[in-house]
Amino acid sequence: MSRGPVDSSAIDAPLVSVVVATNRVSPFLSAALGSLADQTHPRVETIVVDDGSPDPSAIDAAVANALPSARILRHAPAGVSAARNAGAAAASGELLVFFDDDDLSHPERLALQAARLTSAPDAVACYCGMRTIDADDNVLVEADQTAVRDRFDVARRRTGILLGNLMIRRADFEAVGGFDVELRLAEDLDLVLSLSERGDFVFSPETLFDYRLHGANTTSRHRELTRSIDRIVRAHLRRAQAGGDAPLVSAHRESLRANGRYAWWGSLRHARAEARARRWGSAASDVLWALRFAPLAPADAVIQRLRETRA
Repeated sequence: MSRGPVDSSAIDAPLVSVVVATNRVSPFLSAALGSLADQTHPRVETIVVDDGSPDPSAIDAAVANALPSARILRHAPAGVSAARNAGAAAASGELLVFFDDDDLSHPERLALQAARLTSAPDAVACYCGMRTIDADDNVLVEADQTAVRDRFDVARRRTGILLGNLMIRRADFEAVGGFDVELRLAEDLDLVLSLSERGDFVFSPETLFDYRLHGANTTSRHRELTRSIDRIVRAHLRRAQAGGDAPLVSAHRESLRANGRYAWWGSLRHARAEARARRWGSAASDVLWALRFAPLAPADAVIQRLRETRA
């Protein structure tokens, strides 16, 4: 349970289950668990899923020191999607939060998001304001999330909805089948797109979550991530086409164009770093890959910038 104060309304508060999946001894795990221990929401359970880490005793020690009330679930190494599904299956809460071992939740995070969902019974999930921080807790990007108008906004991916800043109704998570265990990257996008077809997403505008950007993040694997996003969006696009949902088809196509622009951004960013290190072949390889993956993206980026300037 959390260390936050419990008042007379605690008995009516929904139970929030937080699933922390890890396959390593992250240097940030203790801080991540400590941020969960400091939650003011009166009813919280935390399940740490050890997905075949090389040193289980280190995870045991981190949990014992930072959040001794958390349960540890040992899981044969099967990937983060399977680990999160196992944690959700073992959870008791009606609301689910999936938390990485290097991120931070602000103390009021679970309480405010649970309140938003309670006041919006038709919503399937709530997302909150999210900052990006570095390994030393310095803020790199302030929260810039916006409220979605409809499911098409979710499909366009313009609103800053990621797994880390989500709280999901358990019933809807189970209804869409949880995470696709075949996906190793961008599995959260697949889940978000599936959930958006079941109901609304509500927004808690307060900055309540910190996403940590550091050298080990999967987001640094820009080619793999871009390809995975492309496959996922195209799969949802095909379903929208089969259902004759023209507005959703258009939204997914806009998402694909945005992914093409991201492919160039990630490739050029990495190419510049490689060029500074005088690894010219690697730098050229990044640019050539982006050219093959999204040949029209540079022109699309110019058009997008002109539209934004005119607006």
